[in-house]
Amino acid sequence: MENIVLISMVIILVVGIFSQWLAWRIQWPSIVIMSIAGLLLGPVFGLFNPQEALGELYSPLISLAVAIVLFEGSSTLDIREIKGVSKSVFRIVTVGATIAWIAGAMAAHFIAGLSLEISFIIGGLFVVTGPTVIIPLLRNAKLNPRIAAVFKWEGIIVDPFGPLLALFAYEVIKVTNTEGLHADYMLTFFFSAVIAVILGLVIGLLVSIMVSRGFIPEYLKSPIILAFVLLCFTISEVIMHETGMLAVTVMGLTLARTKRYVSSIGNVTHFVENISVLLTSTIFILLTASLSRETIAEIFTWPIIGFVLVMLFIVRPLSIWLSTIGTELTKQEKTLIGWVAPRGVVALTVSGYFAGILLEDGHEGAALLTTLTFALVFITVCAHGFTLRPMAKALGLANDAPPGILIVGASSFSVAFANYLKELGIPVLISDSSLGRLKAAKDRGIPIYHGQLLAEHTQYDVDLTPYETILAMTGDMSYNALVSQTYAPEFGYHNTFSLPSGGGFGETEEMNLSYKAHLLFAENAIFTELNRKINTDYDIKALPIQENSKLDKESLPEDVTPLFIQKENKTIQLVTLSKKLNLVEGDQLVVLKRKEN
Repeated sequence: MENIVLISMVIILVVGIFSQWLAWRIQWPSIVIMSIAGLLLGPVFGLFNPQEALGELYSPLISLAVAIVLFEGSSTLDIREIKGVSKSVFRIVTVGATIAWIAGAMAAHFIAGLSLEISFIIGGLFVVTGPTVIIPLLRNAKLNPRIAAVFKWEGIIVDPFGPLLALFAYEVIKVTNTEGLHADYMLTFFFSAVIAVILGLVIGLLVSIMVSRGFIPEYLKSPIILAFVLLCFTISEVIMHETGMLAVTVMGLTLARTKRYVSSIGNVTHFVENISVLLTSTIFILLTASLSRETIAEIFTWPIIGFVLVMLFIVRPLSIWLSTIGTELTKQEKTLIGWVAPRGVVALTVSGYFAGILLEDGHEGAALLTTLTFALVFITVCAHGFTLRPMAKALGLANDAPPGILIVGASSFSVAFANYLKELGIPVLISDSSLGRLKAAKDRGIPIYHGQLLAEHTQYDVDLTPYETILAMTGDMSYNALVSQTYAPEFGYHNTFSLPSGGGFGETEEMNLSYKAHLLFAENAIFTELNRKINTDYDIKALPIQENSKLDKESLPEDVTPLFIQKENKTIQLVTLSKKLNLVEGDQLVVLKRKEN
């Protein structure tokens, strides 16, 4: 038995992460790959059933994983993200969710043939989108920040309220259909929801105070906060089932608010984000692999397909267009939001819970809940996953520019370098705390950011979405290292570079190759030398390559400093201290070289 559980968990983890990697490689929505992988492991080939293998651990594991994912999503929210669309977000998560609840219930009753009682339960559950599905889609789609913020906030805020609406509908049904229960019974539901909100708020404030006053050592911050998340979720679930998600969401929102004043809390975000990626893939594999072949076969019936089509093309657009009348959203934004609403983990897990208790209460139609939910989840994930990016591009809501470069530090060389990139059509932004140093860039029409890039508020003052590479090119080597360390998790270590220090490290072969790969240009390409050259008789030029070759930088003339390789497809490859330059016919080697007389 122990070996079965061990093997099952390892298979789930490995397949889940491999699915994420494969999705990244082939540029597919990761959730589509994970869903297909789970179906192949479970109902298609019948290799194993996680629900049977894990037994009683199955539901608690999924519940705790969902709690962490919800906390991660809510803890990254900041009210400044929705500046300009706050009215729209409020309308969507209130009026829009209510319309979606009622319209979804009517569709379940008249199209899928469920009883009115069960329809209102499932209608409440289907208002959710959630961070487990919408965040991976946004990561692939690369939308503009305004529309991405609306999707993100809707998914995270509505996610815990969907189960609460379903639970509310169930409690009403129970009171009306059971003798001996009175309206006072409903007070338990509302009281439990209030307790969940208070619990999340109190624990969030407690964690914030403990961190701000130094009660938690740095190396224990992440595990202790994670433990508080699980504790908050469990206490609320013990008080009343399905309120735990509300509690951890409130806790995350509380920490997101206090993060502005307690900067060290933000350092935990990357740890929880990495855990969340692992758990998201694990949850989808668990759920899809546990489905039966009978459930899959039921999907291809006209009542189920008709219900899904109504949810896609009538309920969602109707709820968005009606709720956003008179708001800041444009017609294009309403169209995109009205189309995209993938359902995910929360809908699947909670529908299983309600199917069980409704069947115990004698509602035979509840057996269809799991099939109905999976049909909506899988079809919306596929439909929206593959169409979000193309539709956003068609509506002018996607970032179509090539990957941009953020340069930290305005100097004569960095301005000339940025101007050359700009002429190639590559988005570039120069950041510096000195307005005087930025003047030359501003005069050339290069986008600038006047401010301290390491300040916590920077991510809300400047849109970093168009930029995938960061170059730390100031004259302060310590500052360059700090910028690289701070932004490496966001840009990726392979997209984070800085100038060499000039300390002679590159003169030895013992220098770590990975370190060389993050230092720009050449060993002598230090800040003062680059600026001296650009201020005298040097210029940035492109050297065409006539044939495939591996060029050794030492073979270049002394007055030539290689900067980057411009590929035929207009992308660039920065030169680092790595020895060889791999060039093919059609490439151009862009260098800093002495002007010809």
